[in-house]
Amino acid sequence: MTNDTKIHVLGAGLAGSEAAWQIARSGLACLLHEMRPIRQTKAHKTADCAELVCSNSLKSDSPNTASWLLKDELRRMGSLALSVAEKTRVPGGHALTVDRGLFSKTITEALEAEPLVEIRREEVREIPEEGIVVVATGPLTSGALAGDIAWRTGSERLYFYDSISPIVDASTIDRSKVFAASRYGKSLDGGEDYLNCPMTKEEYETFLDALLAAESADAHIEDDMAIHEGKVPFFEACLPVEEIARRGRDTLRFGPMKPVGLDDPRTGRWAYAIVQLRQETQRADSYNLVGFQNHMKFGEQKRVLRLIPGLENAEFLRFGQMHRNTYINAPELLTPGLQLKADERVFFAGQISGVEGYVESIATGLLAGRFAAAYARGETLGELPRETACGSLIHYLTHADPKRYQPANIAFDLLPQLDDELKRKLRHDRKARHAEVCRRAVAAMDEYLGAHATHV
Repeated sequence: MTNDTKIHVLGAGLAGSEAAWQIARSGLACLLHEMRPIRQTKAHKTADCAELVCSNSLKSDSPNTASWLLKDELRRMGSLALSVAEKTRVPGGHALTVDRGLFSKTITEALEAEPLVEIRREEVREIPEEGIVVVATGPLTSGALAGDIAWRTGSERLYFYDSISPIVDASTIDRSKVFAASRYGKSLDGGEDYLNCPMTKEEYETFLDALLAAESADAHIEDDMAIHEGKVPFFEACLPVEEIARRGRDTLRFGPMKPVGLDDPRTGRWAYAIVQLRQETQRADSYNLVGFQNHMKFGEQKRVLRLIPGLENAEFLRFGQMHRNTYINAPELLTPGLQLKADERVFFAGQISGVEGYVESIATGLLAGRFAAAYARGETLGELPRETACGSLIHYLTHADPKRYQPANIAFDLLPQLDDELKRKLRHDRKARHAEVCRRAVAAMDEYLGAHATHV
């Protein structure tokens, strides 16, 4: 095939990797552009495709939750990322957590072995003028390309600040001070999936004072000066731990440090506060601090986090960081087929389109890849049913109020409500309501896939 007949995918993150895979599965050639390792970002550590930057959790895999429903739909549509996640899974309670290194390595190998996918390591500074293009460059889109997107769309770049959690060497955790348990004993396989660091009231107060007094990291790019000017548009679902602490002395105990459902075997009671550590790799040689994304200087992180019982001598394999998250105003700019209204050959997917979360990025990548492949064949894929999680996510992207647009995770609030009769019947049973929403979504997705079997 000539270069013009290939579909360009910009960015080999979760969305771009999934888009490239789906394009190849449709029998079309794909040119996957990735600037790493030619140009690295402040958050990425490798050149692998689909590198997980913030956490190794793809969220809840408990049936009849919104996150489970989205993953179930992606599995039904043959998602590469979800298939690899199952193969690289590590214990994580009811969450789908993976060995992040093995996860991205396996996806990279799959794409490199696919004859219809060519991975080109280069920085793309502007959207190609010819051919079909899927833009999936993620929240850390380079300045040049982000500027080109802003110029083409006639809108300013939008951004908020996102953070990533620290990771500690498992061998440096004092096991005499921590205990293994899942909250309320909930684990998919009956195991004790988290290490828990219990705190007394005195230990919590000492830690909190140190956290609030810690010095923030320096700004590295001009836009980051907003952090130091008190103008940071944080994403509420991923607040830096020190920002949570500033909202009240007990806020952490009702957030990432809540002790409920975790009986300390040494006392038989809940601690005053708890820090949870989640396994990072299948070898269990590293753990991340759950919910402890932050923007402290590295030296300050070491000092403050070593006040946590069990981590007094912890060695950190990665410190927490904050990075800029760039995204477009999708309701103004995109069609329900994820096409740019001003240029229908250009598709957007992943966090740059305004979804938040790993699985949401995978979903938009999968859909953008399929939409782009259909467009290349001169065909049109019907819109996904609103009853589905995928359909509701796309509906939010393209129908939200553009003046108040904020990135979104999948949630039941995005899906259509049950009819009045069912709501009355199940008004006292939220689990039953959620189960019915999921049943309806699965049926709608199966019907959609059956009607589009030759294309999907």
